[in-house]
Order: sequence, then C-alpha cells, then structure tokens
Amino acid sequence: MTEYDFRAIEKKWQARWVEQKTYRVTEDKDKKKLYVLNMFPYPSGAGLHVGHPLGYIASDIYARFKRLEGFNVLNPMGYDAYGLPAEQYAIQTGQHPAITTENNIKRYREQLDKIGFCFDWEREVRTCEPGYYKWTQWAFVKMFGSFYSNRPLDENDSDHTPKARDMGTLEEYFRKHGTDGLEKYGVACSEEQEFTADEWNAWDEKRQQEVLMNYRIAYLGETMVNWCSELGTVLANDEVVDGVSVRGGYPVVQKKMRQWCLRVSAYAQRLLDGLDTVDWTEALKETQKNWIGRSEGAEVEFRVKDSDRSFTIFTTRADTMFGVTFMVLAPESELVNVLTTDNRRKEVEEYVAYVKKRTERDRISDKKVTGVFSGSYAVNPLTDEPVPIWISEYVLAGYGTGAIMAVPAHDSRDYAFARHFGLPILPLIEGADVSEESFDAKEGIVCNSSSEKLSLNGLTVKEAVEKTKQYVTEHDMGRVKVNFRLRDAIFSRQRYWGEPFPAYYKDGMPYMIPEKCLPLELPEIDQYKPTDDGQPPLGRAKRWAWDTKSDSIVDNTMIDNTTVFPLELNTMPGFAGSSAYYLRYMDPSNNNELVGRKVNEYWQNVDLYVGGTEHATGHLIYSRFWNKFLFDIGVSCKEEPYDKLINQGMIQGRSNFVYRDNTATAEKGHPVFVSLNLKKDCKDVTPIHVDVNIVSNDILDTGAFKAWRPEYADAEFVLEDGKYVCGWAIEKMSKSMYNVVNPDMIVDKYGADTLRLYEMFLGPVEQSKPWDTNGIDGCHRFLKKFWNLADNVITATEPSAATKESMKSLHKLIKKVSQDIPLFSYNTSISAFMICVNELSQQKCTDREVIKSLAVLIAPFAPHIAEEIWERLGQQGSICDAAWPAFDEKYLTESSVTMGIAFNGKRRFEMQFAADAGNDFIEETVRNDERTAKYTDGKKIVKVIIVPKRMVNIVLG
Repeated sequence: MTEYDFRAIEKKWQARWVEQKTYRVTEDKDKKKLYVLNMFPYPSGAGLHVGHPLGYIASDIYARFKRLEGFNVLNPMGYDAYGLPAEQYAIQTGQHPAITTENNIKRYREQLDKIGFCFDWEREVRTCEPGYYKWTQWAFVKMFGSFYSNRPLDENDSDHTPKARDMGTLEEYFRKHGTDGLEKYGVACSEEQEFTADEWNAWDEKRQQEVLMNYRIAYLGETMVNWCSELGTVLANDEVVDGVSVRGGYPVVQKKMRQWCLRVSAYAQRLLDGLDTVDWTEALKETQKNWIGRSEGAEVEFRVKDSDRSFTIFTTRADTMFGVTFMVLAPESELVNVLTTDNRRKEVEEYVAYVKKRTERDRISDKKVTGVFSGSYAVNPLTDEPVPIWISEYVLAGYGTGAIMAVPAHDSRDYAFARHFGLPILPLIEGADVSEESFDAKEGIVCNSSSEKLSLNGLTVKEAVEKTKQYVTEHDMGRVKVNFRLRDAIFSRQRYWGEPFPAYYKDGMPYMIPEKCLPLELPEIDQYKPTDDGQPPLGRAKRWAWDTKSDSIVDNTMIDNTTVFPLELNTMPGFAGSSAYYLRYMDPSNNNELVGRKVNEYWQNVDLYVGGTEHATGHLIYSRFWNKFLFDIGVSCKEEPYDKLINQGMIQGRSNFVYRDNTATAEKGHPVFVSLNLKKDCKDVTPIHVDVNIVSNDILDTGAFKAWRPEYADAEFVLEDGKYVCGWAIEKMSKSMYNVVNPDMIVDKYGADTLRLYEMFLGPVEQSKPWDTNGIDGCHRFLKKFWNLADNVITATEPSAATKESMKSLHKLIKKVSQDIPLFSYNTSISAFMICVNELSQQKCTDREVIKSLAVLIAPFAPHIAEEIWERLGQQGSICDAAWPAFDEKYLTESSVTMGIAFNGKRRFEMQFAADAGNDFIEETVRNDERTAKYTDGKKIVKVIIVPKRMVNIVLG
C-alpha cells in the first residue's frame, strides 16, 4: 500500500504546473471561450484567513470543470494595490507604501499558490503599476473630453442612441446656437444654463472652460464630502461610523469641496435597463435598483413668502400639494443661510454644526427626529397659504433638489417629524386614519384637495396625479421629470498612494496632458501626510509641474503659468483601478491599447464573476458605468461587463473558550481552568477566548496553551475524562477573538485538497457559515480512502473489469456532479463523492477505467491528488486536459425492482419483478404465491391496487 503523502504530492504538482505552464491561456478560435473572474483582493499585511479563499475555490472548481468540458477558460488574478491602509502604515513608519504593498503581495501569492488555483499568473495586474494605471488615466482623459446626450448634436450623425459623445461637437453647437434648442437633445449637465452663440463666442477661454465643465463626464464640482482632517482626506460613507473614521477613530465632518466627479447619473437609466440582461440574483438586482432609485414626478416651484425668491422641489406625488403643512431643507442647502431669519440664526447654526459630524448613511438609517425652524415661510402654489420652512438632516442635499414639501399624512418620515414638532397633519384620502401613523396614499378617493385654482376631490389617486401634472405644466409652475437617486461619483482623494490625475491647471482650469505622455507616474515625496498648509501629500513633491512645450514633468520652481503649470495634487480613489480591470486581464501586455479589439471580441466579457455582497452597490455600479462609457467610445464590445454573478457567503469564526475558576485562581495564586461540563460546579467563572489553532475537536492542547501567553505558563487544568473540553460560539472571524484560522496551517496539517473540499463541504457557496475545525478530519479521511481505492487498482496484479454495480455507482456520481457544479451545489457533490467511494470500496472495484473517470470527476475539487492518480494510472499530460466523463443513463436503469406486498395496507413480504413487468403479470404472480394464501385464507379479495415499481396492496373483504 502506497502512503497518501499529500505534502509531497501537492509540492510536486504545484511546481509541475508552473514548469509546464499548465494554466497559461491564449485565444483559441477553435474553442468556445469562458471567462471566470474573482473580485481581486486588496493585499493586506495580515494575509489570507480561511474565509478569503471561499470564493476563489468556488470559481476555481467551475473554471476547471469547464476546461474539462472543452472550454478555453480564462481565470486570471491580480491585486487592487492602491489604498489607505498602506498609506497609513507609511505615515506611521516612513516606509514607502510600494514596499509594504510588495511585501503583502508576496505573502498573498505564497498563500494562493499553496491552495492550488488554476490562475494564469502571466496575466497578473497590479493597480499600482504605471503600465496598468496608464489606462485608468487614459479613460479619465476620455471622460474629460466627453459629454452625454440622448441624441447626437450633429444632424449628420446616424447614431441616435443615448451615449457619450466628443466634447468638440458640443463646443461647435455652442459656437453656432448657444444653448438654444439644446434641451431636445437630452444633454446631461450639472445645472441648466442659458446663453446665446454671440455670448459664447465673446467669452474668453477660461469662461468657456467653466461652462464646458458643466457638461463633461469627468468634471470638477462642488460636493459635500466626509472630511477627516487627521487623515487629511475625504472618506467614503462606509469608512465612517458615528462621526469618526473607522481607521484611527478621528473626527469626520461634512464639508463642501471642489472635487473631481464622474457623471454616473447620466447613465442611470442604462444602468437600470442593463439589469434585465444579466444573470444575477433578484435580491442583488433589487439592491441596485434601489441604489439607482428611479422615480417619475414633477419639479414644482415654491415662492418664499414676502420675498422675490423661490426654490424648486421634486415630488413623485404633485397631487398631494394640498396636504403640505411644512417644507424641509437639507442642512447643506445654500437656501439655509438665505432663508434663516435673524432671530433663528443661532439655533440654526448650532444645528448645522451638529449635522456636519454625521454621515449620510447615519442620517438615512437613524430614525431619531431632529430639526430646526428657519423662521421663513413658503407659499403653497395651489392654495396660496403660507407653509413654514424647517431644516432637518433627514433631507439630503444630493437627492432631488435638497428641499422637500412635507405631506405628513402620507409619508412616514414627514409624519414622525410633524408629530415630534406638533405640526398639522391633513389626510387627503377618504377614510384615511392618521391618528397613529401615516396612511399609504397609493390608492383611494381624493378629499381635502380643492382650491380656486384646482379641485381634485372625488378623483381616484391615479386621476389626481395626472391632472395635477398637467396643471403644473400648463401653468408654468414646474415640469414633469424623471428623477434618480443615483448621484455622481466623487473621484478625488487627498492621498498619496493612488493614481495621479493626468491634469494640470492653467488660469485655475484643468487641462489634460497629451495621451502620448501617459502614464503620469506617481512622484517620490519625503512624507506621506498632508502639507502644513493643508494641501494633499502630492503638495510635497518638488518636481510636479507640467511643461507644455516639452510635454514633460519639470521642477516646481519653473512654474510660470505661461508654458509651465502646476499638476493636480489629488489622486484617484480606490475604485478607479478596479472599474475596468477585467478588460486589462484580456490583454495585459498591450502597450498601445487598453485591450486589443480582436482579443476583446474573443473574450467579450466575464461569464462568471464571484465576490462578496459588500460590493453590490459601489463597485458594481461604478464598474458597470465605466464599462458602458468604454462601450460608447468603441473600446469594449459588450455593454455589460459581468453576465453571471455569484456572491459567496462569509465564513464566520468558531470561537473557543476556556473557563477560569476565579475562586480557585485567587486561592492558589496561579490560573485554574475548569473543563466545560465542570464549570457548573463553580461559583465564579470567567470565559476567556483561546486561540482556536491550539484546539482540536474542542479539546485544548494544554501544553500549547501554557506556551501561548506568559501569564498562563503555570496554569492548572481541571479535566474531564483526562481532557480539557472547551466551550464554543459562532462569532465574526477576528484577531481579538482568537478565532482567525490561517489557511497555511490547514494546508500544512491536512493538505490543500482537504482545505478546498472542506470549505465547499461547509454548505452552499452563497450562504454564510461557521468555520468548524471539528469536521475537517472527515474530508481528510475521505481523500485517504479515495487514495487507497485508487492505489488498490493501480497496484492490482490482475485488475478486473467493472461490475454492473460499479458502473452504476460511477454514473450516479457523473450525473450528480455534472448537474451540481453549474448550480454551485458543491457541498452535495462532495457528499456524492463520499458515497461513491464507499460503494466502490465495498464492491472491491479494481477497474482502471472507473478510477480514471473518478480522478477526472474529482479534479476540479482536489486537483493535486487527481493529478497524482492520473499519472500513476499511466496517463500522459495533465488531468486538466482530460475529457469530462459522459453520463450514460443505461447504467442507472434497473433490470428488476423490489415491490412490497401488503394486505389491507399492512406490508407483509416483498417480491422481485422485472422492471418492465406488466400489471396483469404482477397481479397473477402475487395471487399464486403461497405466502398470499396465508393472508387470504377464508377471506375474499375485493381488489388489487398496484403502485408501479413500489407496492402491491390486496384489499380483503
């Protein structure tokens, strides 16, 4: 018997795969393509824990399976290498972020290689490498030079689809027409403008550039941001909790800043429509739909009482204007300062200061009611009645117009606000009870909705909505409009470790450096924190100016604002490098294009994308937007980047506890720990987390525990049955809970194939599940049993042909696994493997063809052991290039069936019949059987009921 030496086997095949370039992929027009992609990792210093490879293993199994089916499979891997953690480490230590990033990548690569993934490492990308971010900068330049419209401005352009178009056509339109007639083309902009052709042509270059900025897809705009002065940067909502930064716990305030933005909002409808073309879960699609937030309604103008000023609100229910009892402004709105009366100013300023410390996420999720009265009133355009204007954090400046009309009778947040501040609540639907909560006004008959201008009483809600829209439009009170919650992406970070913007500033306006000069590489600086005067870290660069004559970077001392200009000091955010990386994997060595056209037309887009649900909004929205833009300019041949998407669940930690007997510890002067089932006898016990890596099957390695921490060196243990049994709980995998399991330890102890099998055996890929080392032994024992089965066949002196039973066991497995893998039901496949190996072992199967097929079937799950058995069976080349076994139904067709024979429903004995036996034959045979006579003696057979292939029931009278 040859020993299953998994360490030697895995080391051998991992080296062989590299040596023979087993996973190297090229375009092959004779094969059908399949592109499998994982959301690439940010390489942290902590390395991988066992939760991280879950999605990688799942996609690796699928990629290997499809290769065995004959597909040409692209399965690349790289690193999202820019980010704040490396920069914070650099600030603390002075070490360049590139060094820590390189060290972290090396650690990740070692761990990934140990698990045996079929990644084509020749296609590796790193977002921090100039050869990669050259194309991120290039795409940004293209966005800066583009605007978005629903129709072409050039009448000779036959492409009438909504898309990005060259800014030159917009400039030409302004030269000829100004903004006259522009609205019919559906041009996306930050704010609507009006000017004539004469005005445009009379303006200087700076003024023209300011106007064009209003239309560019990549533009500079004033936005509210989460500003952290200690970190010196803008933070995303998920980087802020309770008014402080997640990293460091520093104060964060809302601040208006001039930032680079991407006009994602222009693509809102296409982002919505595209969801109908992809194979994603309905839950994920719904999340994106809510994020995009399409709503149809009307923009209505409200005049400020005793003033010539007015402001606009957006409402999906213009018909409910009769129920408006107050207005609400977002605290960030410019109207707050204008409309606040002197006697209310102190209170308003205090409230605005409070809101500045809260993120939008906090404001949306928090149900607490806060607000302050401005002192001013608006005039209801349908009733001419004054309406108080309040300020509250539940209204956000970025949604709609930053101002709302509040209808508390029919909106839950308005209702809570009105109840809290004692404001009127007026129901507009007959029979609506608003005594305890707001009333959903989607259906019903309208009431309390009449004035000299308009009456809606007696109409259905649908009729009232349409009549009010018509009235608002005809009387120039506003306009009908489709609105989206989706906002433009903030694209600036005041950090060092990120992609530089390829932009310089002339007369305060940005210009792009020529495409031929890309990439604009990140310069060296002496410190990685903001400058003393508050500039981003790039403000420390000594050589960071652009010479437009030589098209090169020069020393800052040469800036003359005539031919030499300052470069942008901000860098791009994390999602910049991850938005189009799937395209670069297709053609990573192409120095002339992001991706070659022929290569792109071969791979097209990602067939299977695997990643966590935390990217359901941000990354997926931005990546889809980025790809649609590249599609518009003819770079990507597919509008949607990811056809099928699987969100893997989280692997949670299984924590272990030891129990300190505090009374005994105090008496003896050293720690005393009682075993799990003995702690009930102690009066004062403290549970303490213990490193799960020194626990096996909930049994503590007491020697390792004493060596774990100095304070436990002289620990005493009260055992049960000679063992210390730990307690356990399911918690988030975290260093503080000592439940982080390093995959290296599992690989060293059990092997990579065991780790791969076990992670899939824990449960369905999409579900979260706890890591429990107690079950890993079972997967390892299964592999040893499979090895022994194969070894018996390989070393058999006289192998025998497969029996009917062996072929049945094999083809049951082929059918099951072939069905399960496309459904990602890997846990049930592994159960089927275990059953099959048990059956073949009991059958003492020694047929080489059966074992050969079994090796191919298990190869996607456990590639190392499969390769070794394949080679020992005398097969040439890698098992990766074998053919997936074909299922044959004939091996599962039963030649005979066993049927129960019952009398008046009570099963008495069994009989065997040919599988194709007719009912007449079965009945006659049962009647003539001598055992039947025993149960029918002296009784009459009323009828015989036959359940095909299962039972015969004889009803006796």
